[in-house]
Amino acid sequence: MDKLARLCAMIDQTNEFLGKFVAWSAFALVITQFGIVLMNHLYSEGSIAIQESLTYMHSLLFLGAAGYTLLHNGHVRVDILYSSLSKKRKAYVNLAGTLVILFPVLFMVGSYALPYVNASWQILEGSTESSGLHLVFLLKSLILLFVVSTFFQGISVSAHSIIIISGSEDLVEGSLGDKSL
Repeated sequence: MDKLARLCAMIDQTNEFLGKFVAWSAFALVITQFGIVLMNHLYSEGSIAIQESLTYMHSLLFLGAAGYTLLHNGHVRVDILYSSLSKKRKAYVNLAGTLVILFPVLFMVGSYALPYVNASWQILEGSTESSGLHLVFLLKSLILLFVVSTFFQGISVSAHSIIIISGSEDLVEGSLGDKSL
């Protein structure tokens, strides 16, 4: 169980770092949008590449932070019964949720996204606009970042749940993933 707890901690720390790194895209998104508004109103100028960068930042923010959001129990959930459950019963619900819902959904998203992203990388797909960002292949790769980071966080949630169900709660006390239980 100790090795499982260390794996959880490593996954949690990785998603914590990724989430904090990705959060800066929100700041960049706001500053960029403000700059676009200023350019349009003050100089009647625009830039397709800068406009497209908003899509990249927005995608990075939401797709890159999905694992971080799962780590901090930020995803939408019907909490009518869950909040009143004991820690052990919450662990059973979390384990069932990851095995029955999260992993199959991630498998489907990943299996559909992989050929899509691969085809984009093969041609180094770019913007349809000549002055746009020619990095569409990177944009599409964010789908795989979503799948991988959320999958690993799902493993961590499942492992935390197994540790708690087995009665070894002290191994996960104080860990980042402890917040979801």
